[in-house]
Amino acid sequence: MRAEQVTDACAEHGEGPVWDVGQGTLRFVDLMKGAVLTYDPFTSRVTRRAVSDVAAALRPRRAGGWVLATERGFALLDPGDLDAPDEAEPVWIEAFTEPGIRMNDGGADPRGRFYCGTMSYGQEPGRGTLYRLDPDRRVHVVLTDLTVSNGLSWTPDGSRAYFVDSPTKRVDVFDVDPDSGDLHERREFVAIDQGTPDGLTIDADGGVWVALYGAGAVHRYDSSGRLDLVVELPVSQPTSCAFVDRDLFVTTTRENLPDGAEPQAGALFHVRPGVRGLTPFPFAG
Repeated sequence: MRAEQVTDACAEHGEGPVWDVGQGTLRFVDLMKGAVLTYDPFTSRVTRRAVSDVAAALRPRRAGGWVLATERGFALLDPGDLDAPDEAEPVWIEAFTEPGIRMNDGGADPRGRFYCGTMSYGQEPGRGTLYRLDPDRRVHVVLTDLTVSNGLSWTPDGSRAYFVDSPTKRVDVFDVDPDSGDLHERREFVAIDQGTPDGLTIDADGGVWVALYGAGAVHRYDSSGRLDLVVELPVSQPTSCAFVDRDLFVTTTRENLPDGAEPQAGALFHVRPGVRGLTPFPFAG
């Protein structure tokens, strides 16, 4: 299958798409610009809201509003802040203070806990950490010794989580302790032989969709790890993907591309692959 472009090249480094059920729009981030972008699929309009120094990952809050991973922590946004922002400041929650490290990608589990992993700006091995923000706003370390903590998504029952540390060139799967939120029994789900695995999502049939940075494609693996569908893009660097019912949206980036190369890079792309996605889990805090 081939994805079609649905926006202009509106992001320098698009990432982290997530469906806003209440507004009927798709939100995603321009990571290093610290901005959240909103795509209206009915008008094709894209709006931009600068929020922080870094905008790494975004999820809805159960009571309304948004949780955003920033450079070194989290921001809690009120309803409406991304559409008609007022003078109110977000609630800022610090996760760490180490310089040269930033948040990169994350997601929420079925219990409403928000996880986000880090990487060093120079991608030095072992400097990344996966953090968890609980609904009581306390921050916990979940995994250490990572390099580029990336895609993370849970099965609907919360028993397993799929995770990418990009330089390993694989997608791993964990068993999950539903009460504590801890991840354990890490093992390889699938090895990647094209490009570098980046963001991922899970569909209602248990398929795992992985954006392959550098390979210009999104791969779907069934629950056994068998590759059964390839979505091709006209740009080389897809970064993440998310479902809106039966529609799959894919973010892309311009990073490291020469001036004038791949003019569609940074746009949002769309395909209808014939399976249904899952509604994103909200953060309970």
